[in-house]
Amino acid sequence: MEPIAGSGCERLIPKEERGSLRELEASLTKKYKKAIWSKFTRAINDFQLLAPGDRVAVAVSGGKDSLLMAKLFQELKKHRKFEFEVVFLCMDPGYHPQIRELLWDNVKYLNIPLELVPTEVFSIMDEVAKEYPCYLCARMRRGHLYHMARERGCNKLALGHHFDDVIETVMLNLVHGGTFQAMPPKLRSDHFPEIELIRPLYYVAEADIKKWTQSMGLWPLNCACMVAAKRTGNQRYVIKELIESMRAINPNAHKNLLKATENVYRDTLLGYVSDGVHHHFEEVYAERPSHRRAPKEDRVLPKENGD
Repeated sequence: MEPIAGSGCERLIPKEERGSLRELEASLTKKYKKAIWSKFTRAINDFQLLAPGDRVAVAVSGGKDSLLMAKLFQELKKHRKFEFEVVFLCMDPGYHPQIRELLWDNVKYLNIPLELVPTEVFSIMDEVAKEYPCYLCARMRRGHLYHMARERGCNKLALGHHFDDVIETVMLNLVHGGTFQAMPPKLRSDHFPEIELIRPLYYVAEADIKKWTQSMGLWPLNCACMVAAKRTGNQRYVIKELIESMRAINPNAHKNLLKATENVYRDTLLGYVSDGVHHHFEEVYAERPSHRRAPKEDRVLPKENGD
C-alpha cells in the first residue's frame, strides 16, 4: 500500500478560519443559495429524488462533495416540506489513521451523526487489482454501501456526484469507450432493486463546492486512497483539461454537454442500445412510416477491395 493516503491527489486548502456552525449552515441558503442550495433542490424536484416517507442513506466519504451533501440534507430536513428520514453512513475502506482522525474531526464540527463501518477494501484491492484497481474498488465500495443501506431499512442511497462528474462521464465514454452514455440522476441496481440510488448534487458545479468548502475553513479528505494514489494516472484529470479547452471555443460548452444528453435525435444515430439490446440504423430506418426503403438490389453496392 501507499505510505501516505491519497498523496497523489489534489488537496483543498482552507482560505478562511472555521466560523461557527450556525454561520456555516446559514451560508447554504444565503450566500450560496444560487450556486448550491437552489441547484440541490432543483435536482430533487426535476428528477423526483425524494418522496414523503423515504429513508435515505447519505453516503459520507469525508470528501468535499459528501460533506456538503450531508449538510444540505440536514438543512432540507429543517424546512419540513415533507417528512423523510436520513442516516449518515461512512464505508471505511481502510483509511490511514490520520485520515480517519481528520474525518471524525470534520463530522464532529459539522454535527453530522455519522456511522462508520470498517471494511478491508483497500487491502483486497492491493492484493488482487495490482496496477489498475480503481474500477473494481469503486464497485466494491458501492456494494458495501448498498448492503449498509439495506441493513438500516433505507429505500434511497444518496451519492455525492456533482455536475462535473456527470459531464466528465459523458466525455470519458465518448473518448475512451466509443459510447454515448451519461450518469443518470437516479437508478436502480439489479442486485438491490428495493434501493434507489440518487444524485442530488447533479446540477452543482465542483468549483462552487470547492469555494464553499474553502470559505468555510474545512479540511476535507482528498481521495484518501491507500492503494493507487501514486501508481495510476486518472483519466478524469485529462478529461477535465479537455472540457476546459472546449470552453475556450464556447464558454457554454460544459453546459451543452449535459444539455446534449436530453436532446438526442435518435433518427440520426447509427444505432442505440435499449435494455441491453442493440438496434442498428437500418432497423430504425425501416420503422419510419414516412420513408420507403429502396429494393435490396438497388441499394446494396458491391464492396470495394480492402473494405
